[in-house]
Amino acid sequence: MSRVKFNCEYSFRASPTIVYEFLTSPDCLARWFCDDCAMNEESYTFSWEGSAEVAYILEDIEEEYLSLQWEEYPTEYLEFKIYKGEITGQTVLEITAFCDDYEVRQEKNFWTTQMNNMKHAMGL
Repeated sequence: MSRVKFNCEYSFRASPTIVYEFLTSPDCLARWFCDDCAMNEESYTFSWEGSAEVAYILEDIEEEYLSLQWEEYPTEYLEFKIYKGEITGQTVLEITAFCDDYEVRQEKNFWTTQMNNMKHAMGL
């Protein structure tokens, strides 16, 4: 099985500042993405049901961009781009991630669920 890259886009009726905070703050991440999150200058440690995964920070541009590299998959990354949509004026979050080639639909559904959880955590 091979790993493939995929993209998803989601719109938010929230400022880029708020979206960025929910992607980078351990307290906010624990509200929609994982059970617990710890962070240092170089990485995040995400915990789910007693299991932990480390993601190294590759690049972080406040309110615009975050790129993480999973320790388990050193040739892959998780990327978040934040920008204002030209037509709607809403904040757009573009996600780039990787998965097994037969899991793309499932992974996109996963991110849709996660984004709905994030919107709910934001009060949207």
